[in-house]
Amino acid sequence: MPKFSGRRLERVQSSRQFRGGRFVNSGPMRRPMEGSSFSLMRDLLFGGKKRSPKKPLPVESPVSAWSSAPKTGLRITWLGHSSLFIECDGVRILTDPVFGKHASPVSFAGRKRFHPVPATLEEMQPIDAVLLSHDHYDHLCKPTVRKLAKLGIPFVTSLGVGAWLEEFGVDPAKITELDWWESHTLPGGVMTVTATPAQHFSGRGLRDRNVTLWSSWVLRTDRHKVFYSADTGLNDDLRVIGEKFGPFDVTMLEIGASHPAWADIHLGPANALRALEMLGGGTLLPIHWGTFDLALHSWEEPAETLVTLAAKSGARVITPPLGRPVEPTTAEGPTPWWRDVDR
Repeated sequence: MPKFSGRRLERVQSSRQFRGGRFVNSGPMRRPMEGSSFSLMRDLLFGGKKRSPKKPLPVESPVSAWSSAPKTGLRITWLGHSSLFIECDGVRILTDPVFGKHASPVSFAGRKRFHPVPATLEEMQPIDAVLLSHDHYDHLCKPTVRKLAKLGIPFVTSLGVGAWLEEFGVDPAKITELDWWESHTLPGGVMTVTATPAQHFSGRGLRDRNVTLWSSWVLRTDRHKVFYSADTGLNDDLRVIGEKFGPFDVTMLEIGASHPAWADIHLGPANALRALEMLGGGTLLPIHWGTFDLALHSWEEPAETLVTLAAKSGARVITPPLGRPVEPTTAEGPTPWWRDVDR
């Protein structure tokens, strides 16, 4: 359980979202299992879903593409799950890097990843900052953080999460923690990062539920604006974010680990399209799927459902294969690469 003291403790206790010793969401929320335990158990026992792919997923190497600057100034490489390499007007950001083999409290067991990471941390250099949304194991990976700590890369994260980073070896001087609606301008002055509300929860054990904050993120330069949802359910804060900062050049929204029982804490495909509209429309790049077995649906179901719904609604969705760098403003529509995996 993370321990707070000094300035960090003062900031946590003064947050509007910190009440009764825990962080809370901005609106009322059901308990994650409330009203859905029967459907959850039914899907677990009788769902018959293909929760893991039958063969290795196709992964492309992005390294050669990274050697030249993006023509539009904005390029994104999906590395799997919620890990993204964002190149924006000369600034290079890595989000929620989980490069270990398991999303688990231990490095040798748990939810094993379906595919290798498309590139190593060394191949991504230089990284200007790591953006860390919250402390769940599929977003905060201890082995990966330890490697990044040795490289001396700055971290921008949610309030309180810096305690974990320090425990994992990150220099406190390299950690910036933000409360919702707070902003931080990265060295060089080109990009400003703003922590925005998300509807989720935090915790890595039995005793630390909601002790640290969780956030979505807005990245801004003079030329581009990007939204990264991390983990969130559908909520009115998304509309406020869109009104304050939108529209965005690309909106990266989670679609996996969805189930009716978890509708308050994960979007899923249908709510991702609703969130896109609330945020001001534009281009959606789906994340948080296709890397770990974290739900009860088929491994490819979130992406397949998303492109089906998007075709009916006219929403612009791009689904690049793992490791393929894309420039969102010029990228073509859905690339359903997952359909060939289980054939």
